[in-house]
Amino acid sequence: MTAALSPELKNLLDTPVFVNIATIQPDGSPQVSPVWVKRDGDDLLISTTVGRRKEKNLRRDPRVTVLLQPFDAPYSYAEIRGEATLTTEGGQELIDELSVKYTGKPYAEFNPDSAQDAPRVVVRISPRKVVGRI
Repeated sequence: MTAALSPELKNLLDTPVFVNIATIQPDGSPQVSPVWVKRDGDDLLISTTVGRRKEKNLRRDPRVTVLLQPFDAPYSYAEIRGEATLTTEGGQELIDELSVKYTGKPYAEFNPDSAQDAPRVVVRISPRKVVGRI
């Protein structure tokens, strides 16, 4: 069953707000990374590369939690629990779009070493439960 995001949460996700994504390590412990995010309807999209720990964790176990906490409203937060699907299709386009959203520059200008990156991966997170106060 998919959970819907509130209009307030959607509006916040459409701004350059940072989120933390928690994945599950092979030993069951959590792994958390700060990431850029984009919203597609009620789904969240993040970018990573093939071979990174979060990519390996999500391929093995797609359960994920995303925590959003606006820097200017530290007592507001949303925890979005769901499942991830991964694809390399559209990976470069997504990181470029996210880079412009967060830095105002294409990714190659923001990160001149990006030409050496492994292939980009689009992580689509479909919410199953949303909790918090936004």
